[in-house]
Amino acid sequence: MYDRLYEIWKHELQSTELEKLPPHFYSEIADFLGKFREETRMLDKKTAKARLLKHELRNVKHMLRDTMRARYKKILRKASEGEKLPSDILTPEEEKLLVGVLPLAEAFQNFSKNIVQGRLIQMNVEQDRKTFLLLFLKEVPAIMGVDMKPYGPFMAEDVASVPFENAKVLIKQGLAQRIEATL
Repeated sequence: MYDRLYEIWKHELQSTELEKLPPHFYSEIADFLGKFREETRMLDKKTAKARLLKHELRNVKHMLRDTMRARYKKILRKASEGEKLPSDILTPEEEKLLVGVLPLAEAFQNFSKNIVQGRLIQMNVEQDRKTFLLLFLKEVPAIMGVDMKPYGPFMAEDVASVPFENAKVLIKQGLAQRIEATL
């Protein structure tokens, strides 16, 4: 898995276009990381093997974050420019996340068009948005959202959109922090 991630990372960072990922890439890498953590948990931290595995885990996390960040920026750029994103390039998880991005991109395009035409349309920005994008800081078991939908379970460093009311509680408890999506 390490070599495959390395190739994906390298291609994603070198290309200006989204690269095609294997359809189950995110679930496979999550499984890989879970097994990796379990393996390192059982080792004596002072051994050479433990230090090597710790270093490898750091590299995997670095490559995964870079890959996801690059894909996120490319997806946002395409959505904000009104380009259609080919569904064969996106993973199923990315397609689900895109559902929340497209209305924002469309609203921003309309806003930009109006400004360019010399019109400022007043917009009401509601503080009580329906969901917040969160970065989880600790493991959180599955929760039932106020919308009666299940969310999670979440691992540390997972990113997910959860209902506003649930997000407030998770943030207050120090389990997650809010992420602001920017274009």
